[in-house]
Amino acid sequence: MRGLNPKKMKKAMKKMGVKQDELPAKKVTIHLEDKKLVFDNPEVMEVDMMGNKTYQVVGKPSEEPLQERKVVIDQDDIQTVVDQTGCSEKEAKKAIKDADYDLAQAILSLSE
Repeated sequence: MRGLNPKKMKKAMKKMGVKQDELPAKKVTIHLEDKKLVFDNPEVMEVDMMGNKTYQVVGKPSEEPLQERKVVIDQDDIQTVVDQTGCSEKEAKKAIKDADYDLAQAILSLSE
């Protein structure tokens, strides 16, 4: 801001409980629903306002498409869920996917 003394501004912010630090970031990636934004060598400021931290990223992002994760569910994993819960293979596959491929969670969700 024009006409403001940076030292006075920093002192006033400190009085209000605002602390600001520059982080030595090399890369920042923001994952959106259909793509990701990648900032190489950005300026990143961490602002701490009475314990609530926010981050400000300044730079020019490049856009990259998201790569869809292809995971094959092992037949032994499906059989384990079927054996533990008595459900069908189709239900076991769905439960494993819904549990983000965590077998214990899939078994628990089908057991409820």
